Amino acid sequence: MYDFAAMGAWLEFAVRWLHVITAIAWIGSSFYFIALDLGLHRDRNLPTGADGEEWQVHGGGFYHIQKYLVAPANLPDHLVWFKWESYATWLSGFALLALVYYLGAEFYLIDPAVADLAPWQAIAISIASLGLGWVAYDQICKSRLGENNTRLMIGLYVILVGLAWFYTSVFSGRAALLHLGAFTATLMSANVFMIIIPNQKIVVADLKAGRKPDPKYGKIAKQRSTHNNYLTLPVIFMMLSNHYPLAFSTQYTWVIASLVFLMGVTIRHFFNSMHARQGRPYWTWLVTALIFLAVMWLSTAPMFRSAEPEEATGPALRFAQAEGFDRVHDIVLGRCSMCHAAEPGWEGLHWPPKGIRLETEAQIARQARAIYLQAGLGHAMPPANLSFMEEEERQAITAWYRAATR
Repeated sequence: MYDFAAMGAWLEFAVRWLHVITAIAWIGSSFYFIALDLGLHRDRNLPTGADGEEWQVHGGGFYHIQKYLVAPANLPDHLVWFKWESYATWLSGFALLALVYYLGAEFYLIDPAVADLAPWQAIAISIASLGLGWVAYDQICKSRLGENNTRLMIGLYVILVGLAWFYTSVFSGRAALLHLGAFTATLMSANVFMIIIPNQKIVVADLKAGRKPDPKYGKIAKQRSTHNNYLTLPVIFMMLSNHYPLAFSTQYTWVIASLVFLMGVTIRHFFNSMHARQGRPYWTWLVTALIFLAVMWLSTAPMFRSAEPEEATGPALRFAQAEGFDRVHDIVLGRCSMCHAAEPGWEGLHWPPKGIRLETEAQIARQARAIYLQAGLGHAMPPANLSFMEEEERQAITAWYRAATR
């Protein structure tokens, strides 16, 4: 018999692994080129058309790099493009979004206490926000507002703050921050796919045709690349936030998200200034620390306790009615709920791990798959088996889950 829960978990793991690998490749190359561009020496005897050069050492070898502001006089025979890292990161990220939040919409995407949505409505809002958000951002960049980079960045920040509030008004806390990260990552990847690479292809086409390339295409691409530079760190925070209830389970989740975007700016400003040899503005670290302290303070405000249904509904109802549920209910209360409770009884815990509570029949039924994978099929829970779950109890959990999914 195929264990579809285990297969689904491994598929999710594989896609997540791919997503992390491609994201590392994209972020690494992006940060490298930003640092390279800012650190170019422009006060040397350079070839005609060259904007700067840099000597670097790495891996036992020396590299001599020259940048041409528009393009070299003659196109090289072999031109390396940096684009697949971005595309693969977004595609794998969207696949992971679909696997976790679309297929598990009733468990992870929807919070009835926030907005009582049907799964198809929540998924439609998710997809529409990503697509329409890019269109709106792109049009703003191409408008008169986009002619001033400072004014444009401030406008973009206001939009992100508004979107943070919107997502927390329609989705669960963890899904809201995840979607804010997905929205930002969509802007970044679309910048590469829709603007940066097409503009570079126009320059290449002009060179091949013997025409002098228009410098405006490079200027536009540089603007979008700068946006990506400042948005990268907040995106990483949003993607990791689903592991930390302190970030997504308070009434100030949208404020925390807004402050994280500011931290992205202050941190990148330090490194950008350092790479450009404009000094090391250590005050940015003080500002970053103060913002992070504000985030910590907001996270310790009263945790947002959404009013969960007292009885299992939807897919959870099937698990609550399955043979063996009463036995599993007693096992979970005895072995798990001392930690997974609104007020954990385990010393040192001040909130339930991952924000998961297992105190009622409805809560246990909603977490059926996680209980099965981590305490039935696997032995990850309880941690180090501190509550002494017996092997017979694990078998009871496995039998109950499989009876409900037959």
